[in-house]
Amino acid sequence: VQLQASGGGLVQAGASLRLSCAASGHASSSYAMGWFRQAPGKERELVAAINWSGDLTYYADSVKGRFTISRDRAKNTVYLQMNSLKSEDTAVYYCAADRSIASATTNIEGIYYWGEGTQVTVSS
Repeated sequence: VQLQASGGGLVQAGASLRLSCAASGHASSSYAMGWFRQAPGKERELVAAINWSGDLTYYADSVKGRFTISRDRAKNTVYLQMNSLKSEDTAVYYCAADRSIASATTNIEGIYYWGEGTQVTVSS
């Protein structure tokens, strides 16, 4: 499975960005998908995740109400709509594929597939 993330950039606080992650490869549509982020000097953390069918989602407390994860199964693409961005959202964002949301939230070392990161910088 290959994951290609895009959509990062430099924005001002309060602005919006939408990240995309295009998945390809065998059975890629059957995985739960997630967005992680890693800020300088900090550990990688799960921001949002969505199950294979798109009817179950997870959000970190820090982004609830501001970020929305969705997936288009026809395009095999997962999106992260980020609104009301804050300076503390600045990080490299990675998309990932895993067995389930539960697995992604509890075992980052066991994540099946990672995409390359995309930089999000929010200026205050």
